[in-house]
This record gives sequence, structure tokens and C-alpha cells, in this order.
Amino acid sequence: MTLTEILPSLRSSLPVQLDAGVWPGTARWGADGDLRVGGVSLAALAAEHGTPTYVVDEAGVRDRCRAYAAAFGPRDVAYTAKALLSRDVARWIAEEGLGLYAGSAGEIRIAELAGFDMARVTLYGSAKAPEDLDAAYAAGVGTIVVESLGEITRLAATAPDGQRVLLRVLAGPEPAGGHDRRFGVRVAGGEAAAAVARIAAQARLRLAGFDCSLGHQLNRFSLYEREIGRLCEFAAAARRAHGVEPEQLNLGGGHAVAYRPAELDLALDAFATRMRSVLHLEADRHGLPVPALTVSPGRAVVARAGVTVYRVLAVTRTQGGERLVAVDGGMSDCPATALCGSQHSAVLIGRTGRTARGPAVVVGRHNDADDVVVPDADLPADVHPGDLLAVAGTGAYHHARATNFHLVARPALLAAADGRARVLVRRESLDDLLARDLGR
Repeated sequence: MTLTEILPSLRSSLPVQLDAGVWPGTARWGADGDLRVGGVSLAALAAEHGTPTYVVDEAGVRDRCRAYAAAFGPRDVAYTAKALLSRDVARWIAEEGLGLYAGSAGEIRIAELAGFDMARVTLYGSAKAPEDLDAAYAAGVGTIVVESLGEITRLAATAPDGQRVLLRVLAGPEPAGGHDRRFGVRVAGGEAAAAVARIAAQARLRLAGFDCSLGHQLNRFSLYEREIGRLCEFAAAARRAHGVEPEQLNLGGGHAVAYRPAELDLALDAFATRMRSVLHLEADRHGLPVPALTVSPGRAVVARAGVTVYRVLAVTRTQGGERLVAVDGGMSDCPATALCGSQHSAVLIGRTGRTARGPAVVVGRHNDADDVVVPDADLPADVHPGDLLAVAGTGAYHHARATNFHLVARPALLAAADGRARVLVRRESLDDLLARDLGR
């Protein structure tokens, strides 16, 4: 029997244990219930910068970059920028030696400003706008991912001579229900074979290999293993028909991230070892030279490094007795909860709870049934307006997908490192929003 079981009141006065797989690696409890990330007080950041505020642990991002670089080799990892991007975040990625998967002209421009080797930047996207392609050509982006047959014609007419391309291939069967809305060329029906033939016929394009995307929050190796087998089989057929040999096979991202203590990350080192082994076996079986195995994670690099700080605005109960804790954010700053199915963890910060903890639903300020920040938080019974809550695992997609829903200004993005905080992206003001409205 533990001391907290003997003295239940002791449990209510102790801070919640911070699971190392969910919270930033630098997260530590301070005095009086304060939470520190990167050596910086989150309560102090809330007082200085307001709430909601995104805080990203710089060391956490760099550590994940190094983990991927150690597992696959830095030349074989490209960070997918849509998860989280600012000039400084891009600079961290570049300094750690990773490449970049960019999905727009804006992301390409940030890569340039951050000092990326543009030969290691890849432009991808199911519907690339003319300005995206123009930016890629002007910046000297090394690779472009082809995701439809029609795109080949556009690239052949506009790309610089020798443009390196990867072909995004959908090699597996249709999912249950047949609702596969991913872009890419399908092996079934001959679309992928036709795409290889078209690219091979274009003097200005060089088919360097294949790219795939299998989904999100994946931790089963078997999905990737089967995809490698299918892609190697397809590559062997493409070589027989057109003499092309893939020099690169990109497995994409989709790697699982733990948002709660019971959830599992993708076992990165074991995954890298297993995928290399499978690729060698499959390439040998089909008589192919072994291509470079690359990955392009996004969420898995930055999610755990992020924390969002909210202030409680109201507490109430439903008719059924469910406790609702409303905060000063919601759908406008944490759309990833609804869009990506992530269910985050939250703790009270800035003071010590004096009562037993219990279940609560943390909801947003937008008066919408879907505006749920944390569906089942474990919070002290005395949580009240004015309290601060920290929500873990918000490094991916929250800043990137924040909106002005209800004409709410988007939060600031802060970096915490070595006991100091720095503003990466300033908070919007109402004046910022109104300045774009040109009506009379």
C-alpha cells in the first residue's frame, strides 16, 4: 500500500505525474504547481503573453530530428512542413541536417529564409497551384512529387531540364467501403504504369523513384512491409517496360504519436531496422538495385514538443452531471483534435489543487458541440475561472491550422529553451483582423 492510498488527501496535493512519452522531455513541475518547459514557467508565459499560447520545446524538436537521423541517416529524412512551420522551426530542422517536404510556395519561401539546401527540399501536393511550381523552379527545389497523370503534362511543359520527380503510387487495395480519396496513381487498372511511361517519354523529367502515403497514427510495421513489397514488384515491372530503376523509395510519414499515457509511439529504431531489411529482401527478390529508403515524418517530429496554455473561463455541469470546463480557446486554435482524432492530456498549472481530482470535459469558447479540447481530463474538483490548464501534444497542426473562427485572433507561438522564451510568431490582434476587412 502506498502513502497516497493511506492518506488520500495527500494525492490531491501532489501534482499529476508527467508521462515522458506524452509531455515534452524538458517538462518539469516547479514550485506551487507551476509547470516548466525548456526551463521556462508556463504560468509566467501566460501572464506575459496571454492565453491561449502555443509553447514549443526547442530541445524536443531537435531531439526528435536527431532520433530520426540516427535511425535512417539525416540524408534520408525530410520533415513534412505542414505539421508546424515558422522560420525558426525550419532553421532547427535544417541545422539538424534533415530535408523538407513543402506543400506550397509559402513553405518553400520559409525554407529559403531558414537556409535550407534547396536541393533537399521536395514539393508535394495533390493540387499544386501555378505559383507553387513557379516558386519551386525559382528556388531550385530538388524534387517534385507527381500525384496525378495530368500533372506530368504540366511539369513537362514548365519544369527546368532534368527536373527530378518522384511518383506517388497507390499500390494497395481500396480500403473497406471503397472511399479512398488520396491522390496518387493507382497500380490497379494500369494508371501507375501509364504514369511511368509518360514520365519516361519526357526529356525534361527524370523519374528518381516512388513515394507513398499510408495514413496517420500508424504503429504497425506490417502496413509498411506490404507496401514495400508492392512497390518493389511495381518497380520491377516498370524497369522491364521502360528501363527505369528507382534510386529512392519514400515511405512517407504517418508515424503514431502518443497523446495519452496508454498510447504507443511508433518504435522508431526497430521500424527503421525492419524496413531496411524488408527492402533489401524485396529488392533482391525482384532483381532490383536497392534504392535509398527515405521517410518524411511531420507530426512525429513536433507533436510531443508542443504545449498549449489556456485560461479557464467557466465551469458547469450538464443535466447528467458531467463537468464541463470551458477555456478561452477551442476550435479556432486546436482544430487538430477534431480533424486528426487526437485526444490530448491536460493538467492544472500555476497552483496546487486542494481537492481530489475527477473527470471533466475541457470545452472551447465557441458554443459548438464539436468544440472539445480534451474529452476526459482528470482535473481537481476545485478548478475554477481564472485557472490555467496546460494541454500536451499540441505541437503538430494546431498552430498550422489555427483559424479566425468567430473573429478570434490566433495565438502566439513561443519557443522555450535553456530557461528563456522567444516569440516565433506574434499573437494576432483584433486590429490585424480588421485591417484585412476593406468594407465601408
